[in-house]
Amino acid sequence: MTIKSLYISDLDGTLLTSHKEISENTKQTLNSLIASGGFFSVATARTAVSAQKILSGVQINTPVVLMNGAAIYDMLDGTYIKTETIPAAAAYTIVEIIKKHKITGFMYSVFANRLQIYYESLNTAALKAYHNERVTKYAKSFEQIAGFADKIKDNKVIYFAFMGQKERLSELVPDLKKLQGIGMVLSNDVYTENLWYLEVYSANASKYNAVNFIRNYCSFDRIIGFGDNVNDIPLLKACDEFYAVSNAVYELKEQATGIIADNNSDGVARFIVARREF
Repeated sequence: MTIKSLYISDLDGTLLTSHKEISENTKQTLNSLIASGGFFSVATARTAVSAQKILSGVQINTPVVLMNGAAIYDMLDGTYIKTETIPAAAAYTIVEIIKKHKITGFMYSVFANRLQIYYESLNTAALKAYHNERVTKYAKSFEQIAGFADKIKDNKVIYFAFMGQKERLSELVPDLKKLQGIGMVLSNDVYTENLWYLEVYSANASKYNAVNFIRNYCSFDRIIGFGDNVNDIPLLKACDEFYAVSNAVYELKEQATGIIADNNSDGVARFIVARREF
C-alpha cells in the first residue's frame, strides 16, 4: 500500500533565506518532488498575496495555510477554502484594549473571497516598515480608516497584527487573555532582533487545526513538517514527523523529531532529497 505523504514548511526563517526568498536549488528540488507525484505545501503567517509572490516558480499542488491558520487557500484557483473568524464581540473588545494601551496595528478580513487589510495610522517606524515593504515588494492593498470598530460589523475579521518592542506589546497580553474565542502568539521577527509581532486570531485558527483539515481534505496518510519559531509549535503537533532548522528557537528544537541544516543552507530541500529519489 502506497503511503500518501505531504511535506509542509513554514516560510520565513525556514524555507526562505535571510534575503526573504527561496533559493533556486530549493525551487528545483520542490518542483522535482511535485513532478514525481509528491506533495508540498506551506504553513505561514503570511497572506495569499505575499505567499504567491514568494512561491512564484514553485508548482504548489496542495492548499496552503496562511496567517498562522486563520485561512486555508487554494493557490491553483485563487480561492479561500476555509477561514476562521474572530467573534465580533471579541473583535470589538480587542479594539478597546488597543485603544486603552495606545497601540495600533493592522486588521485583516475576508469579504467576497478578497482579503482586506485596514490600518488606522502608521505612527511608528515598525508599522511604516511593515506597510511599505508589503506595498512595494508584494503590491498589497491597504486601506486607511478612522477606526477598526467601523469595519467589524460588516466584515469577517480573521486577524490582527501588531508589531514593535516586546515590552510594549506584552502590555496587551493580560487583557487579551481574558477574552473568549481568540488565540494569540508573541514572537520575535526572524529578520530584526529587537522587533516583535503580536498576532491575534480566532481560537479555532492554528497551524495545528489547519494542517489536520488539509490531512482530511486531501487524504494524507503522513505529514512531515519544518519550522523555526514558536508559532510553528502547533504545526509540529499536527505532523507525524517534524524537523527544526538549525537556526530555530530552542523551544522548537526541543520538541522536534530532529534538526536539519539552516534556512540559508537549503535545509528543507536537502532533507527532502535525502528522503526521496527523483
